[in-house]
Amino acid sequence: MRIALLTYRGNMFCGGQGIYAAYLAREWKRAGHDVHVFAGPPYPELEDGIPLHEIPNDNVFGQTTAGAVNPEDPFSLLRPLSLWELGVSRFGVFPEMQTFGFRLMRQWREIQKRYRFDVVFDNQSLSWGLLGIQAMGVPVVSVIHHPLHIDREADFTIDPSLKKRVERTLYFPLMMQQTVAPRLSKIVTVSEASREAIEKYFKIAQKDISVVYNGTDTDIFHPMGVEKEADLLFVGRTEDRKKGIGTMFEALSMLPDHVTLKVVDGRIPAHGLVPRLIKQYGLQDRVTIMDRMLTVPELVAQYSSAKVALVPSFFEGFGFPASEAMACGLSVIANAAGALPEVVGTDGHAGRLVPQRDAKAMADAMWEILKDPIETDRMGKAARARVEKLFQWDQAAEQMVDVFEEVINAAHSRSRAA
Repeated sequence: MRIALLTYRGNMFCGGQGIYAAYLAREWKRAGHDVHVFAGPPYPELEDGIPLHEIPNDNVFGQTTAGAVNPEDPFSLLRPLSLWELGVSRFGVFPEMQTFGFRLMRQWREIQKRYRFDVVFDNQSLSWGLLGIQAMGVPVVSVIHHPLHIDREADFTIDPSLKKRVERTLYFPLMMQQTVAPRLSKIVTVSEASREAIEKYFKIAQKDISVVYNGTDTDIFHPMGVEKEADLLFVGRTEDRKKGIGTMFEALSMLPDHVTLKVVDGRIPAHGLVPRLIKQYGLQDRVTIMDRMLTVPELVAQYSSAKVALVPSFFEGFGFPASEAMACGLSVIANAAGALPEVVGTDGHAGRLVPQRDAKAMADAMWEILKDPIETDRMGKAARARVEKLFQWDQAAEQMVDVFEEVINAAHSRSRAA
């Protein structure tokens, strides 16, 4: 099968979408499929032999107007799409998903003439341009990891002011995604929790959405024989309001002073949530911060340097920090929210689930696991076994190909009927 994989931001350190694209592309290639990746900057690092087609932009969001000018190509911002990106970003609009699709659509007729792709797989840009690409005769399948409506609502919970509501409504391209998603050939998601949320926000019936779980590379993410520097570990974007770190810090403050926490996030602002919460709960001597970008081996070492991982999110479409920690032999304490029960399991063998925003319940779970080193070790081994059984990238890639075949056959049937 010849597959065009689209990802508007491709680097693995941009979040879960970069990890998702790189691993699926790798597994499809290993299975004998011809996969090409079309990506916006920062670009992904792909396995040798996987063609990368760069869809550049001027990366103007979050920059001053003067800072957006590229000294090597000062007139690039005068191109129509670049000028539009610059203009709307001044009002807080994040334009990359929209313009990625338009830029690709403008080239698509020539691309398709050259490569004859059987299917296009979109990594949640849900851009207007996908409708144009599909209209040129190739079915488009898109994954929705979770609806961005959930991110917006998490921001509203922290700051319900009218100013914040206007800012976040402008930022997220919800109208575009709600319009495009039901018109594509197929929607895929990564958990039952996300399937329910997609039905709620996109009005697509659950029966029309396929669930294909993410994988975790258990060859890379594995237990290492390093010293346990911290009792508890959090990995993730701490400024993402739906990560629930306030509950985590409050729970830590309820435990004995010798219990420690390490926070791994390469983008912690000097006046962000982490320093404010540490000061609020008086945890200066109990929290270690790793606030630089890590290589994957360094991240594995950080997972292995703790005893228990914390995932206090209010919603996760899947939850890579949970599955990666489990693969590294850590039990997980997570909120019973989103897909986390599907990843961690509900039987208590690999971790503990606690109610959302319940610091006392989280503190009790922390203490219950940490006070018994033998149980901590047993749960960590069970956690890795669960990932090895249920969450492998080759399984995900194979199941996705089954979805593609269904979509392609349906398209051929419609073509013959016409």
